[in-house]
Amino acid sequence: MASIFLAVLMGVTAAEGDREGFKQAYQRSLASGRPLIVLIGARWCPACQTMKHSILPRVAEVGGLNKVVFTYVDFDQHRELASRLSRATSIPQLIRFDRTPAGWNRKHLVGAKSPREVYEFINAGLNDENRNTKLSVIDRPRYVPRRPTAGEQ
Repeated sequence: MASIFLAVLMGVTAAEGDREGFKQAYQRSLASGRPLIVLIGARWCPACQTMKHSILPRVAEVGGLNKVVFTYVDFDQHRELASRLSRATSIPQLIRFDRTPAGWNRKHLVGAKSPREVYEFINAGLNDENRNTKLSVIDRPRYVPRRPTAGEQ
């Protein structure tokens, strides 16, 4: 059923125009056998922006996107595609498509999550020799310089 869903989705994608990012990611996933990870978000959504610009870059820094194919779908620009991919109405939504002999399996992670949660969701079931080392690094808080207050200047 899921394989039929993705085949239909690819037909819709090709017919709807500017969906090349998703289409190319889907093709790379098919060719490589790697899971397809899709982040659905929007520019107006603070949690989406946190996932896209803060959480996922931290996951990438420790190699958390190395064994998957990743793409982003803007909910406002590609509403029909986003609706077909997602199961919930909330964003941000991270979706993992795994290809199995029986077809595609789909898993969802809804809402802004910690770097550890995102890393574990993306890499669930993948062999990762350095997982504990990577996760200890990803959990460390980042140093963010504090701006001086008016009285401290």
